[in-house]
Amino acid sequence: MSAPAHAQGNLSVGVIGAGAWGTALAAAMRRAGNTVAIWGRDAAVINDINQTHSNTRRLPCVVLDNAIEGHTDLAAVAGAQVLLLSVPAQQMREVCAALTPHVAGGATAVICAKGIERSSSKPMSEVVGETLPGCRIAVLSGPSFAADVARGLPTAVTLACADVDEGRWLAERIGSAAFRPYFTDDVIGTEIGGAAKNVLAIACGIVAGRGLGASAGAALTTRGFAELTRLGQAMGARPETLAGLSGLGDLILTCNSRQSRNMAFGHALGTGLSVTEALEKQPAVSEGVWTAPALLTMAETKGVEMPIARAVAAILAGEMTIDEAIRALLSRPFRAEGE
Repeated sequence: MSAPAHAQGNLSVGVIGAGAWGTALAAAMRRAGNTVAIWGRDAAVINDINQTHSNTRRLPCVVLDNAIEGHTDLAAVAGAQVLLLSVPAQQMREVCAALTPHVAGGATAVICAKGIERSSSKPMSEVVGETLPGCRIAVLSGPSFAADVARGLPTAVTLACADVDEGRWLAERIGSAAFRPYFTDDVIGTEIGGAAKNVLAIACGIVAGRGLGASAGAALTTRGFAELTRLGQAMGARPETLAGLSGLGDLILTCNSRQSRNMAFGHALGTGLSVTEALEKQPAVSEGVWTAPALLTMAETKGVEMPIARAVAAILAGEMTIDEAIRALLSRPFRAEGE
């Protein structure tokens, strides 16, 4: 498999994280014509990528371009012009700190994790800004399942960068016919959409697992979007970003498919499994589990009411049963839809 002749890439791209999403992004970056290396902690996964040109443990049934190189040494990947940070949000600070001595001057760090740091309630752009101070920062988010991206199925995402001209330049070099980044300078709006939708997807999974019906699922998704919008605007996000790919688009995808790890986790809870049992069923990290309390802290700091997110956080903390949370939400006072 080779990169298409019309590709506009020609960047050196280092993908940090060899999970399903990192592997899919490596495939997309190579398809765009870039030189690609991927880093992972698991030597067996990296050996798989180098020897069989696949990641059977994290993303089976996808053949990777044989020019994609796998490494377990961060230094071997960190010198790339563009770094795609695809490690779980709660590991981002640690991994970026390890990257710092090896990063090339003027590199661009693209945050590909959707979450909020639990210990500080900071968005990933702040975490990366503190740990990789010499890098330009961008955020990649939107409705995108790893398997779809890896297979080259049509996918549209948001690419946020404070400098819109740089965002345009980057989009042209990492995008392709099948992987289409729409650029914006609304970094915080892009981040809030991706982080909040993971928590809301857990709630939608609970509704589905409890058998509460499609009407309840649609209502929850819609009211969840209202919560996401309130928080985003309080954080300075633009409404069109929240209603775009990284907000509403990602929410629709994640809340309507058990291919979503967060939705699948919530579904397991809804069927009666404990938090521990539901986590054990997941093959990879469900970011919403760790983001929920941080999201709630962020909302409280801004004086934003998020009853659905609050119910999810209470369930995860063992402070409320699912039935109690449902009763609490259904007994809330009637109000105008815009409130």
